[in-house]
Amino acid sequence: MTLTGDTSDSHGASRPESDATTSTSQLPGSEALQELRVRLKSGLRIYPDFPKKGILFEDILPLLSSHTLHQDLIRAYELLILEAFGPQNTPDVIVGLDARGFLFGPTLALRLGAGFVPVRKAGKLPGKIETAQFEKEYGTDTFAMQSDAIVPGQKVLVVDDLIATGGSASAAGTLVEKCGGVLLGYAFVIELTFLKGRDKLKAPVYTLLESQSE
Repeated sequence: MTLTGDTSDSHGASRPESDATTSTSQLPGSEALQELRVRLKSGLRIYPDFPKKGILFEDILPLLSSHTLHQDLIRAYELLILEAFGPQNTPDVIVGLDARGFLFGPTLALRLGAGFVPVRKAGKLPGKIETAQFEKEYGTDTFAMQSDAIVPGQKVLVVDDLIATGGSASAAGTLVEKCGGVLLGYAFVIELTFLKGRDKLKAPVYTLLESQSE
């Protein structure tokens, strides 16, 4: 099985930079996106048998600790969204999931001229909130969003680092709709395709990378 996420010992780790001399700015959008995907894939750090034996853990934090790869990540997301929706239908709001969606969601929102709204675990937000439950491996958890964070009718894209079983992303989509937003879709860095999480989601799913290893 392959998992993706963060580990405490990866902060500040030395990683090879993407080739800064190779610019994607002059390439057509689809070619530039493909080249960025190759760079991002090579920038992941692989940890066998973490957090338990038999799991191959793909760590995205090197993409953030490297200035060049961080730029590549945001640019790849931007191109993915433009390719999916076109320049006239980009999101009004980027919704980031607790917690790794907070790492790149605000920067992406700035690049797109959109607002950023966090989805948090229950009990973390003040004021009037909407909540939605989702299934975890052991029991359930609850996500929350401030009720007035999205103006009814705004176009919303939900982002996170990883789609696995799809439960948390589905809950975030429910919150968007409860607040009156129009759910355009979901965008992830990596999809664990063997878990078929996209089947739980009611809007289109867009991913930069895929992992098919169990």
